[in-house]
Amino acid sequence: MGYHSRQPAGLLGNAASNGVTPSGSVAVLIHHIMSLSKPTGKRKVDDDHRQFHERWELEYFFVEHRGTPTCLVCAEKVAVVKEYNIRRHYLTRHAEEYAKYRGDEREKRVIDLKKCFTWQQTLFRKPTDEADKAVKASYTLSEMIARAGKPFTEGEFIKECMLQAASIVCPEKRAQFASISLSPNTVAERVTELSGNIYGQLRDKVKDFRAYSVALDESTDTTDTAQLAIYVRGVDDKFHVTEELLRVIPMCGQTTAQEIFRQLCDALSDAGLSWKRLAGITTDGAPSMTGRKNGLVALVQKKLEEEGVEEAIALHCIIHQQALACKCLKFKHVMSVVVKVINRLRSKGLKHRQFRAFLEEIESAYEDVLYFTEVRWLSRGNMLKRFFELRNEVKAFMEQDGMEAPELSDPKWLMDFAFLVDITHELNVLNKKLQGPGQLVSAAYDNVKAFSTKLVLWKTQVSQKNLCHFPACKALADKGTPFSCEEYVEAIVKLQEEFNHRFADFKTHKSIFQIFANPFSFDVEDAPPVLQMELIDLQCSSDLKAKFRDVNGNEEKLGQFMRELPATFPELSRMFKRTMCLFGSTYLCEKLFSTMNFNKSKHRSRLTDAHLQAILRVSTASSLKPNVAQLCERKRCQVSGCKK
Repeated sequence: MGYHSRQPAGLLGNAASNGVTPSGSVAVLIHHIMSLSKPTGKRKVDDDHRQFHERWELEYFFVEHRGTPTCLVCAEKVAVVKEYNIRRHYLTRHAEEYAKYRGDEREKRVIDLKKCFTWQQTLFRKPTDEADKAVKASYTLSEMIARAGKPFTEGEFIKECMLQAASIVCPEKRAQFASISLSPNTVAERVTELSGNIYGQLRDKVKDFRAYSVALDESTDTTDTAQLAIYVRGVDDKFHVTEELLRVIPMCGQTTAQEIFRQLCDALSDAGLSWKRLAGITTDGAPSMTGRKNGLVALVQKKLEEEGVEEAIALHCIIHQQALACKCLKFKHVMSVVVKVINRLRSKGLKHRQFRAFLEEIESAYEDVLYFTEVRWLSRGNMLKRFFELRNEVKAFMEQDGMEAPELSDPKWLMDFAFLVDITHELNVLNKKLQGPGQLVSAAYDNVKAFSTKLVLWKTQVSQKNLCHFPACKALADKGTPFSCEEYVEAIVKLQEEFNHRFADFKTHKSIFQIFANPFSFDVEDAPPVLQMELIDLQCSSDLKAKFRDVNGNEEKLGQFMRELPATFPELSRMFKRTMCLFGSTYLCEKLFSTMNFNKSKHRSRLTDAHLQAILRVSTASSLKPNVAQLCERKRCQVSGCKK
């Protein structure tokens, strides 16, 4: 509703034109304004063509800010751009205080108020586009520094490189690169915020988990501090899998099962994970983890029993089990000689240089032999294979240099060596299949079963002196080296027995894994009673069978198939979720420890536990990514100093 704005003659005349109002006539003016006649009719605001007039700054101390008249004194806004409203605000709020300012003094006062108002708006406004880009670049580069395992101080070097490049390529944009903050403290703060953002996303995700499992492992860093790594893998209603680091916990005291259990409880509680949805726990074979009475697994099962929920599936890391099973292949007489020869070739600098020069001179396929590292899964196989392929070159160099190695000329020793090379190569192939993030436990167990079946085949073929799957042995046998099958058959039988013993915990849940991997071919009579009726309905559905045929072992397609299961399969759906979230190994923990040792090295040993966890969370994040845009929104322009 509009009002007629009629200026009373004689009251505002000279005073208004000069921008002042006598203080004695304020009450009269207010009374006269309030007694103006009521509007005679409705009129749209757009019809008035109302615009802000510059003279209102001097007369009423008002400016136009973002299309709205705003008072310079109290920062209050007037909704309608109309002189009557602006004048009424001035007369009722500020006329008595500011009527004394006239002429140049009044203009000066307006200028001061405008400066103060502009500074206030600058202080609280959102960053400009350039500033926002600088902050985003700062977060992005800090994330790259963390993922690369570089010290926080590398940010200053990166910035110096960018400034030098900008000075050459685009000098006009050098100032924008200079505004990117990459000081050590800033990079550390950015990495911590990125880690917090990822953890916040994880806490939001766990609210939707219908089942989850944890993988735990412990290792010592360079300062002899035991670090406990906890990973979580959860599945929601739509069978989306989230696999992330839950927490890295420094264990400053003893790493007993009770202390690890307490830390696990705190980690689950802080993340909002309920014990009622815990489906599995995977650990290494340490007594503190797998002890029957006081181990971590036993304490977890006791906790679940107190909660009145189903027991969790407890698994010993399948990769660790495979590595332990390999130790039954003694062949110490082979390993000791190979390690001894390699150490003689590489332990002294001069001898090592001469050996490498010798290999280069004869144009060998390899430049050097490899060291053996006991704790590395693939080290034994890689070292043996390289040495076997260089055996003739090594023998020639040692004879030329006067070093003795009679085993390299012994046919029986060479055949034992060749057998160990072939069998460890196959074990390395299996180990690689078991590695990798996001691997389904059923797929890992299938690989172990396949290897056990291969052992049966190899035992039969070796007993018949059929060496088609043992290329190293076949190469020596073709050259006339005698092959004694009894000893090697015995070694294969020992390895087969060790695999059967080591993977007993996986065999306990074999039926569940098989139903999960292929529910349409599983014998219903062997299924748990709670699943039998639903399993029959599923196997008799031609439509679902056709959809499952397209899965072909693909985890993403498998999740899509399970999402399309009708609501008439609640128990099968629940079982699928609990199986899908299981960890088959502690591979992610082992990978994390490699990253930890790279970051917290002897050159960076003073890295705090909080910063170490932030770096590890950012550098190992896979299913979750930090929301840099959200972090930038929380930042404001930083103003140094203040103005009155």
